[in-house]
Amino acid sequence: MSNLEQIAKLSGFSKATVSRVLNQSRHVSQPTRDKILAIMEELDYVPNGNAISLSKGQTMQIGMVTEGINEVMLPFLNSFVETASQYGYQTIIYTSSGDPKKELQAFEDMRRKRVDALVISTCVNDLALLGSYCKYGPIVSWQRMENPQIASVAMNQYDGYTLGLEHVISRGRTRIANAYGRPSSINTLGRIEAYEDAARRHGLAELPQWSRTGIHSIRQGEELVREMLAVEDPLQRPDAVLCSNDLVAAGIVSEARRRRLRVPEDLAVVGFDNTELAHTLGITSIYNPIADQAKNAFHLLLAKLGGACEPQQKLQYCLVQRATT
Repeated sequence: MSNLEQIAKLSGFSKATVSRVLNQSRHVSQPTRDKILAIMEELDYVPNGNAISLSKGQTMQIGMVTEGINEVMLPFLNSFVETASQYGYQTIIYTSSGDPKKELQAFEDMRRKRVDALVISTCVNDLALLGSYCKYGPIVSWQRMENPQIASVAMNQYDGYTLGLEHVISRGRTRIANAYGRPSSINTLGRIEAYEDAARRHGLAELPQWSRTGIHSIRQGEELVREMLAVEDPLQRPDAVLCSNDLVAAGIVSEARRRRLRVPEDLAVVGFDNTELAHTLGITSIYNPIADQAKNAFHLLLAKLGGACEPQQKLQYCLVQRATT
């Protein structure tokens, strides 16, 4: 006698009813469900995951694709995993360390039906290649994508960066430095456009020598301050700097204070994402609703997988002013 038959005999219900309980069907009364679950617990019955996947036609697993895990990505990853779990989905995290071949393993796993769908936080492969995998399952990206096959929940960082620029300009800052992120990122291009537009609107002289790309870390923020102080004439130094994230802002603020540079009197600093680090160090930052973007990503995937269709949350950036401006 199979485990399923044994549970059915002891409970007094059919195998079909027991199967519906295993598959979390809504078409079972609560008393029936409770009785069957109690017998399963008494028998220490563990459902066969592969069998359930076959019956549903899904693995109930979603892959997350990222180059690596850092403080900026954690809110997105944590929120996505928690939301997926609430709907019965497990999450597999694929880290590529920037290796295109390692990254493609996630897409190959979807092609082989090892995962039902993929969410991309960062990727390194050609977008046309990644888009070709959409025929095997839904793909959603946290990044902005120049590929219509891959849906995106990304917000336009032009808007968030403009908030920071207008904030420091309203306080009389005219020599603005920019510590941008990845040079090829659409987010970086949006921030560059925001800076150029703000400079034109307010008649500011652009400072290309103080607009750097590839600035991501605390140490790089510290180095930027040392470069600023190497310029002897204070009027040739920036009087404000907008950062790719709060880590860079923390490095700038810490090194500036060590070098007796007054913040914000000599240098105003604006971070991005409004993480706990910005709160702890009193850094003005742009609130980026990362956790809610992750929820939007999951619900977009769920709808494509045939699940409940939840409306996308309407999200926006806002500036959180603290001591550094």
